Amino acid sequence: MEESKDVKPVRYAYGLTTALLLGGATLSLATGYPAGAQVAQNEASKMATMVPRSGAPDSFADLTEQLAPSVVNISTRQRIQVQQQNNPFAGTPFEGLFGGGRGGATPQTREAQSLGSGFVVSADGYIVTNNHVITADGKGEVESITVTTTDGTEYPAKLVGKDAASDLAVLKVSRDKPFPFVKFGDSSKSRVGDWIIAIGNPFGLSGTVTQGIISAVYRNTGGGGAYDRYLQTDAAINRGNSGGPMFDMKGQVIGINNAIFSPTGGSVGIGFAIPAETAAPIVQKLIKGEAIERGYLGVRIQPLNDDLAEALGVEKNKGEFIQAVEPDGAAAKAGMKAGDVVIAVNGKEVNRDQTLSFLVANTEPGSRIPLTVLRDGRKITLNATVAKRPTEDELNQAFDPDDDSGSSPFSDQTQDENGVVEKALGVSVMDMTPQIARQLGATDASKGVVIVTVDPSSDAAQKGLRRGMILLVADGKEVNSKADLAAAVNAAKSDKRSAMLVRVQPRGQAPIFVPIRLR
Repeated sequence: MEESKDVKPVRYAYGLTTALLLGGATLSLATGYPAGAQVAQNEASKMATMVPRSGAPDSFADLTEQLAPSVVNISTRQRIQVQQQNNPFAGTPFEGLFGGGRGGATPQTREAQSLGSGFVVSADGYIVTNNHVITADGKGEVESITVTTTDGTEYPAKLVGKDAASDLAVLKVSRDKPFPFVKFGDSSKSRVGDWIIAIGNPFGLSGTVTQGIISAVYRNTGGGGAYDRYLQTDAAINRGNSGGPMFDMKGQVIGINNAIFSPTGGSVGIGFAIPAETAAPIVQKLIKGEAIERGYLGVRIQPLNDDLAEALGVEKNKGEFIQAVEPDGAAAKAGMKAGDVVIAVNGKEVNRDQTLSFLVANTEPGSRIPLTVLRDGRKITLNATVAKRPTEDELNQAFDPDDDSGSSPFSDQTQDENGVVEKALGVSVMDMTPQIARQLGATDASKGVVIVTVDPSSDAAQKGLRRGMILLVADGKEVNSKADLAAAVNAAKSDKRSAMLVRVQPRGQAPIFVPIRLR
């Protein structure tokens, strides 16, 4: 699904795909910065005459002339480890004559470069950019970072700090005289339809200016995470714009260009920028060398899409579904369970524009907050003490992905008495036995039924149900026999619902909830 076309991560996929705008292209919490572009030798009074009070600007030239000197090109020199081609003599007595170990796949180190944009935020040379602009891929190592100003002067840059979660980084360059610089504005006041300009270095073309409007505020792209909350624009943004500024008509930085949706990798008028209200406080902490701490509950979540909402009988896009709860985490200690729907955090509604991840991440660790939860059709309140968010590497190990590649350890098939389950869900099941439990590694032979076959044309198949999984729960009720599951299906049909929620356990993995459409 993903294809890398740059030294730095540029992600393309046909259809709706987020592409980091790096490499010759580019993607978090309240700010009180004063308005206005702060170019060292400029007079603030000139700024007010640049743009008419209403209607489209006559020209962007004056604004661009003052802002462009603060925008820089950023390039890195990296050393990347790559694998040699397979040794054609692997497995023969001649294998060792051509270098490498088994298969000749010894790593080689080659030199690589990346390109991106940035902008100066202080006269003494602090520069803001995206983390992915200055971070090497895989086992690579960044050897040097170079900043080039609009007059072509190159400066060696020092990495001051970076934050992978928000994709932000701060660099420092030095010279004898002050640098032209700009300041963050208040992106929370941005409105759909406002004019903006973007300045950057797409495809290495320095000082490129594009204009457009804000197409959406607080756009959730579906990528998940605490910072999936962007300003969307139709201004042309391409690879190399990563880390470059998005300006409003007052010369304020209201966003940092970061990502695009594109079927081709080029701009199609859907670009995304990190809002200034998100970026500014993180940048200030990086400059000061302060630790960036975020709140954490310890849950795996899923948005309430159509199928989940229908299966639960709740309104879609209002709240988020809890797939799993980390043992001994903040959510578990508060009494949260898998299958809960969180609809509010500390009195703030959970929705697509204000996700659970965003609200919790921006809560100070150690705070005790109320969580409003739907459980079994009832609204309850849980009180949680927010924990400190682990590092990104630690988070990647918190929940293992499902692995359905293994073959089923049994061969006999069965069917419920009237075929109700197979007709409605597209699966056939059999009762659990001690022997099957041992083969599947289940700890309790009295819990669940075993999926034997899955109709490949069914929604169950599309949602990932596979032979050998254990079906534990259907619509909130434990399933310990074929009859239990058939009864749950009949109840859902009697209620005239088009979907039901089941909880299944892949072999060797944690149980997950899956909404299945009824046939």
